[in-house]
Amino acid sequence: MAFETNVFINCPFDNDYKSLLRPVVFCIYRLGFQPRIASERLDGNEPRIEKIIELIEGSKYGIHDLSRIKARKAGELFRLNMPLELGIDLGCKRFGGAPWSEKKCLIMETERYRYQAALSDLSSSDIVAHGNQPLEAFTAVRDWLDQEARLDADGPARLWDQFTDFMADNDDSLVARGFSRRDIDRLPISTLMRSMEAWVAAHPL
Repeated sequence: MAFETNVFINCPFDNDYKSLLRPVVFCIYRLGFQPRIASERLDGNEPRIEKIIELIEGSKYGIHDLSRIKARKAGELFRLNMPLELGIDLGCKRFGGAPWSEKKCLIMETERYRYQAALSDLSSSDIVAHGNQPLEAFTAVRDWLDQEARLDADGPARLWDQFTDFMADNDDSLVARGFSRRDIDRLPISTLMRSMEAWVAAHPL
């Protein structure tokens, strides 16, 4: 049943976040789950909020990264999309009945207590701080899925080595197919997800 293995990812989509998003997505595939993300399909006719609600409704697990609740420079507005989507997910669990009452949620932030100033209603919640470090975010997702789904998964170091192996193999494959360094850096996450899924299938644990 897809609901049991779908993991909705609610995160920033700016270039700075790619270094965290890529290992997080790989970790989800490697542990036998299916990452679901708003940018997995690009249909201009589909209202974005409807797509997000569909993804939340179809996913037992949800990862919400609130790293952009603080503007990075004067005059810049902070991002409210991530708190909005977290609220939809919490509401789905609270009011949806079965099977949504079984939903699990991982909330991440850059700093451990910064969110309390902006979202004080979450002050009693357990939130993981990744410090903008890809390995920290990767380990948080691995530990959370291992605990909530009772996986007995391999350790973070071994899984991280597999992620770096994938990135190296994928780079070699893309270069051989005529992609420049710039092309590879700008690769859509949906394209990278297909490559991850194929690599994981070809390299069973």
